[in-house]
Amino acid sequence: MSISHLSLPIRNRTVVAGNGGRSEDRSKQRKVGFVDYDKGKYNVTIQVNGVERDEIPKRHRFRYSGQSDWKVSEVVDMVLKLHRWEDIEGLLNRWVGRFSRKNFPLLIRELTNNGTLGHTVQVFRWMKNQGNYCARNDIYNMMLRFHARHNRTDQARGLFFEMQKSRCKPDAESYNALINAHGRAGQWRWAMNIMDDMLRASIPPTRSTYNNLINACGSSGQWKHALEVCKKMTDNGVGPDLVTHNIVLSSLKRSTHYSKALSYFELMKRTKVNPDTITLNIVIHCLVKLGQYDKAVDIFNLMREKGSKNHPDIVTYTSIMRAYTICGQIDNCRTIFDMIIGEGLKPNIISYNALIGAYASQGMNAEALNCFKSLKSAGIQPDIVSYTSLLNAYGRSAQPEKAREIFDMIKKNSLKPNTVTYNALIDAYGSEGMMTEAVNVLREMEKNETSPDIVTISTLLAACSRCDQLVNIDSILSAAKSRGIELNTVGYNSAIGSYMNLGDYDKALNVYKHMMEKNKRPDSVTYNILISGSYKVGKYDESLAFYNCMMDMQMPLTNEVGSSVICVYSKQGRIDEAESMFTTMKNTGCIPDVMTYTSIIHACSTAGKWEKAWELFQEMEMSNIQMDAVAYSSIMRALNKACQYYKVLQVGDSMHQKSIAFETASLFEIVSACSMLRDWKKMNELVEKVEILFSLVSLGFLNQLLLFLGKSGKIETMMKLFYKFMASGININLATYSTILRCLLSAGKWQKYMEWMEDSEVEASLEMYHIALSYAWKNNRKDYVIVIQERMESLKKRMQQECAR
Repeated sequence: MSISHLSLPIRNRTVVAGNGGRSEDRSKQRKVGFVDYDKGKYNVTIQVNGVERDEIPKRHRFRYSGQSDWKVSEVVDMVLKLHRWEDIEGLLNRWVGRFSRKNFPLLIRELTNNGTLGHTVQVFRWMKNQGNYCARNDIYNMMLRFHARHNRTDQARGLFFEMQKSRCKPDAESYNALINAHGRAGQWRWAMNIMDDMLRASIPPTRSTYNNLINACGSSGQWKHALEVCKKMTDNGVGPDLVTHNIVLSSLKRSTHYSKALSYFELMKRTKVNPDTITLNIVIHCLVKLGQYDKAVDIFNLMREKGSKNHPDIVTYTSIMRAYTICGQIDNCRTIFDMIIGEGLKPNIISYNALIGAYASQGMNAEALNCFKSLKSAGIQPDIVSYTSLLNAYGRSAQPEKAREIFDMIKKNSLKPNTVTYNALIDAYGSEGMMTEAVNVLREMEKNETSPDIVTISTLLAACSRCDQLVNIDSILSAAKSRGIELNTVGYNSAIGSYMNLGDYDKALNVYKHMMEKNKRPDSVTYNILISGSYKVGKYDESLAFYNCMMDMQMPLTNEVGSSVICVYSKQGRIDEAESMFTTMKNTGCIPDVMTYTSIIHACSTAGKWEKAWELFQEMEMSNIQMDAVAYSSIMRALNKACQYYKVLQVGDSMHQKSIAFETASLFEIVSACSMLRDWKKMNELVEKVEILFSLVSLGFLNQLLLFLGKSGKIETMMKLFYKFMASGININLATYSTILRCLLSAGKWQKYMEWMEDSEVEASLEMYHIALSYAWKNNRKDYVIVIQERMESLKKRMQQECAR
């Protein structure tokens, strides 16, 4: 027989109280536990007895005849079950314990710890109307703290004045509660004034007083004042404790001063204050925000070590998940989520949302949907963040219709879409070029009284760029102005980039000038857009001018800017400056990436320095930089120019081994190398690869491949490849037919040449007929001679008629 229910009464220690020789304290608490082993559930409650019937003074006994002798905890439970305020007075008037004023602090304490605001306020009002009630500091302090927890600043201040009228002199706890109330409401100046009143009342501030005041300043973004209070705290002989340091760190984190928070943490360690989990969570958050992901993971791993005093909690795990999300390491993000469950912690809504957001960032809609379903299976109600992340997952996976379905689901579940939700839907439509639908979402957004923000405008501007709609950019900027949305740096960057992408350089420049007039400080992204945009339209001097302006403003050099400047120097033939820029990037800690290496390799190729280009390519390989097809095609071009054809094929093999997809430029360079080496075996292998990539390579490349095959005498291979072109549905142009004809003629296939002149779409010229005529005479084919001469005469007459017109 199994025991399924077990009641476990657990008593605290007994305190001797002088009340008629009794050895039990009236405020004694009993922990009562309920365990259901079959269902795996348990519940622990705390019961407070209070003063009962036998302890009530004798003079009141005739008044409580027939009334209930409830314990304080029982009274609290019954009060909380009432829905009507007027029923509270009737209930309490039937309680014998009301005749003992010693029950009142116990009752208020239990209600402020476990009760609702309305019930507690009504009980306090009833209490003050009792004849044996006596105003006490502890009761008022509990009510002050209770109002502070519920952000009822005015009520807390009113109680503070009422307390003084009732001849209760406020103590340090009273002032602490009032400072806390104003701090929660963001009224930090009020909190500072209350501290001054406390000093004028000759009440020495406690450590809790200073902590509440520091928290009041920090939560309002006044981190400088928070540090000043912390210094004053030390000067007054009340040293800061771990709570103080955590509050200061939180205020710096909240004010986005992440570097200052880390510096303060180092100072904290030098004072030999041991951090706790809360401290380390703040540090990890700041490191993630500063992009120092390795350091954040190192702290996390130290927390997980066996002998660590500070074990990670749900906040720690969620912060690390966000770090992996930013780095694009979604598998690690999932591993951390599984680790939460493995450590016996229960994932909350924030953890689930972090995982859904991770999948959404990579457009992994199926995984995001499964996580969303798991959230609901765990008995957690999805919030607006959950739905927005799922919507974003569909938007990033190019499924705007699905994104719209999720948006409609939000409304069906009685949730209100916020600005972030609307922006995600606008981006889903804009990414697919559905500009009309994106604008309709903006109108729907305003209709539902949700104000668009700068992100909305930036998203629409980016959508205009994708849709090649120059007019809409002007309209969106006008709409932003009419709605009072002032562009920030990101908004200006979107506008400048959109104009640049659509080829309107002058308007992009005007937006930049307007940005400077409005004293909006440009960042490295702004200048990268201007430098690369000027470079693309051939304005090299302007590109370098923007770079110099960026350096004058002492902005850090980025990979994107450095790569663009290297390209500019390359186009101007200034290879020494390009190499100098590459060296500068390395010396300033700007680690070159694949784009940087590709730019400098292209510059060396332009200058004819193939050895330097080859050296850089090998350096890139040794640095384990993830290379793409563009990098490979750049080095192949440099090697082909230097007649290093064997190296070209070597690079092509390396590209194939690393499973990097071939694209037109790299295929063209390999074909050129094969042609020069007359490596027809390699050429045939390449033809087989090209057949798979027909839909991806350009027609120009295919024409070039036909030309190479024809010149090498591989007429049959050339013709087979041509017919495969036709079968694949590729639109053959005039250049293709001309290539075939030239190759046929050069190979002496003049009869086939004549047939193609009749069947193809090529407009034959007199020169082409003359060439065919010479071959017909040489081979003694009078029948072809007659036909060719007739066509030549016909062509001459048609040409004369066109001239006469």
